[in-house]
Amino acid sequence: MSDSQKVTAGEPLRVALLGCGVVGSSVARLLTEHADDLAARVGRPLELVGIAVRRAGRDRSDLPVDPALFTTDAESLVTRADIVVEVIGGIEPARGLIEKAMAHGASVVSANKALLAEAGPSLYASAAEHGVDLYYEAAVAGAIPILRPIRESLAGDDVRKVLGIVNGTTNYVLDKMDTTGQGFAEAVEQAQALGYAEADPTADVEGFDAAAKAAILASLAFHTRVSSDQVYREGITEVSAADVQAAREMDCVVKLLAICERTEVADADGVLTPGVSVRVHPAMIPRSHPLGGVRDAFNAVFVEADAAGELMFYGKGAGGDPTASAVLGDVVAVARHRVGGGRGPGESAYADLPVLGMGQALTRYHISLAVADRPGVLAQVATAFAAHDVSIETVRQKVVVDEEGGETRASLVVVTHTAPDAALSATVEALAALDTVHEVTSVMRVEGS
Repeated sequence: MSDSQKVTAGEPLRVALLGCGVVGSSVARLLTEHADDLAARVGRPLELVGIAVRRAGRDRSDLPVDPALFTTDAESLVTRADIVVEVIGGIEPARGLIEKAMAHGASVVSANKALLAEAGPSLYASAAEHGVDLYYEAAVAGAIPILRPIRESLAGDDVRKVLGIVNGTTNYVLDKMDTTGQGFAEAVEQAQALGYAEADPTADVEGFDAAAKAAILASLAFHTRVSSDQVYREGITEVSAADVQAAREMDCVVKLLAICERTEVADADGVLTPGVSVRVHPAMIPRSHPLGGVRDAFNAVFVEADAAGELMFYGKGAGGDPTASAVLGDVVAVARHRVGGGRGPGESAYADLPVLGMGQALTRYHISLAVADRPGVLAQVATAFAAHDVSIETVRQKVVVDEEGGETRASLVVVTHTAPDAALSATVEALAALDTVHEVTSVMRVEGS
């Protein structure tokens, strides 16, 4: 940080706020209501010098701030601040405003997961070029402190795996499907009524939100650049009541999981090469697992590290005040740097590990089949698994009668041992092609055991 960027004794630090939605409103309110405490913690007052909004005429009398602070001129606002807080979301104009703020010497605190997942490296580079901080704890899991522990507290350790429930909307929907027997559509409607889901819940239920967060977590945990388009993604729209019931029969629960792990894959010559697997998809997880008991719209992240072992981070993953708590924690951190000098950690991408495709990820499958009830069927099924080097862990069979045709059929449930996802997927295709298999009724991955 240059001498011109240090704050003289007693001089307030100017804070500009970009966005005044649910999170922005909470940030503005907490900055105002806790002004004295924040000043004591930082060593200087924090002065809110402007709030950039899209429509200046909107009634915001419920906020304890001077109405004169609201402006539609975000471009000008970021040039007269020491710290810029960005909570508008999206890629543009957020990226341009952040870059302009940094060019004018401002440190930046952001809650923008989509932007960090897409343009994190360029923003880190801009922060380094201009000698300022870039903090974004609120971009993942709301109030839960997870990014700073990975980036700083575990900097001396080797993180092996990050397994998380990082989207409150999908966790609420799946939890209600499990505990009340609601269908997917009904559970989504209830989540919308309670404010947990947007009117258009696509970003949540299709896994886009979780994929962006997974990219950020993997980048920090494995010192490797991972973008959201490198994250394998499946949403929860295809999760059925039958899937939830099947999980219950295994003493499991269905969760949308963000899974980031460092692994090794063998090439054609058997040489092991390290890589990073990053994926988001629904999976069965044992109820006894720490993530299995995460209810409602809460988030949780489970971290496995070589020296530290297993760590669990749990709390509110969304909402105005919880997210604002994470934002203000970052504001205090960067403000202290500006008062005392120095900067927080920048990008760490030295490992530069390859990001592996989903086919190379190691997982397990739960497969439900409707098959003919006659001798030799199980042998055919077992042969299909063996042909793809997939080992079977358990098999359950139940005989059912087709009431319309009077035909006797069997329901076959197979749980595999761990195998590459490509081999498991190919096995499912082979099973579907068998003349003794009437239908592959359900396929779901199994994690956490």
